[in-house]
Amino acid sequence: MTTSTRHFIHRSPLQTIAVVCAAVAAAAAVLPELARAQEAGADGLATDPVLRELISESLAARPELKQAEASVRAERERVPQAGALPDPTLTLGIQNDGFGELMIGEMESSYYQIMLSQPLPWPGKRGLREDVAKLAAKGAEADVARLRLSTEAEVRRGYLDLLVVRERLALLDELERVWQRSIGTARARYEAGDGAQSDVMRAQLELLRLQQRRWSLQAEEAARLQALNRLRGRPLDAPIASGTAVRDLPLPAVPPLDAATSDAEARSPELAGARTAARQAEAQTRLARRERYPDLSLQAGIMPRGRLDPMWTAGISVGLPLWSGRKQSRAVAESEARTSASELGAEAILQTLRQRVAERRAALASLLETVQIYRKGLLVQSQATTESALAQYRVGKVTFASVLDANAGYLNDQEAHLLAAADAQRIAIAAAEVSLDPAGGAGGGAGMSGASVPGAGAAGGGTARGAGGGGSGGGAPAAAPAAGGSMSGGM
Repeated sequence: MTTSTRHFIHRSPLQTIAVVCAAVAAAAAVLPELARAQEAGADGLATDPVLRELISESLAARPELKQAEASVRAERERVPQAGALPDPTLTLGIQNDGFGELMIGEMESSYYQIMLSQPLPWPGKRGLREDVAKLAAKGAEADVARLRLSTEAEVRRGYLDLLVVRERLALLDELERVWQRSIGTARARYEAGDGAQSDVMRAQLELLRLQQRRWSLQAEEAARLQALNRLRGRPLDAPIASGTAVRDLPLPAVPPLDAATSDAEARSPELAGARTAARQAEAQTRLARRERYPDLSLQAGIMPRGRLDPMWTAGISVGLPLWSGRKQSRAVAESEARTSASELGAEAILQTLRQRVAERRAALASLLETVQIYRKGLLVQSQATTESALAQYRVGKVTFASVLDANAGYLNDQEAHLLAAADAQRIAIAAAEVSLDPAGGAGGGAGMSGASVPGAGAAGGGTARGAGGGGSGGGAPAAAPAAGGSMSGGM
């Protein structure tokens, strides 16, 4: 029989009614969250008006994005340049017999010279150069797409982290109220001669530890706020409201693997950029093959001779590819190798992208199961255990160490539920970002932490509540000091 079961058996009817009422109230608070969690595919953060405004401001203010857009404009300006003819050459000159005087009009071999020459690339070269430039501009567009996705994801993660730290502060407020009740009970028993003074002192000590943790979380809240304000180009101390609560958000749905993979392949800027680079390398290879053909140059000129009839000249020049074996042929081989490298790079990105989609999908499924465990029973049982431990301590059935352990378990379970729900949202953010980072992507805060596993937060704090975890058991008195540490540092 577990400690929790013994608590429920050995109490008065009034205590039983109180505990049951508390459990029912907790279940009533959980049910609306369960209903919201069942909304398939709902994206709670996307509908948050505060977040939408933050994203809009960040996209408009971020200098890195403006820099990338300017680079795209620069690359587009290169396209007409690449397809244009080389500039013609105008040559002005004079030819004269002797050094004594001008003999133009007197001697047949004396004249002015006006000559125009126009280089003409071999047919097809200009079009291929233009294709290469167009693909370079398209590759720059992929960089802009990545920056836009990353900016939006960074704002969403920053906003989520801000919500999480504020909810952790709210959990401290809730736990402080629990400890105030515990102090009242311990003081009443001490004044009645049934309790020890150390129980009152220990409860007061835990309140001081909560205050210490509150200062740390308040500093973290300020840092999150400053990071978001930097992204949107506002004063670092500008206030940002909380448009929602993480625990109230509908949970992301686990998409079918094929659909998620197809969506990621269609939207990934890295994959689009790699494929564009491969096409650009192919166009460069075709251009390198065409470069083996010599360019032409047309010349035409007129030579006025004063009183004598003018002369004219016309000609065509052709380059002789005598060193093709060391130049043009090697350029073709170089371009073919770069094409192969680009295609392999695109394939590597494709494989990584598919792996990340599968990883995120598996991680999200696991997190959703974890959150459901908390919402469907663990949180209710944890709160009931807290109420039971305090009621049993009030009548002297258990030691104050059991109250310490139950309170620690209650806080750890509440926080672990919050972190698991936040981790699920981070995975959804990474999926929308089409991130190539493992699992949840580059998230802040306590994402993917051990506290996302039921009971892990309490175990990490040193409590010894057994396999039940999550505050479901009473715990041994020997574990009380460690439980106090969990409350003050477990958040």
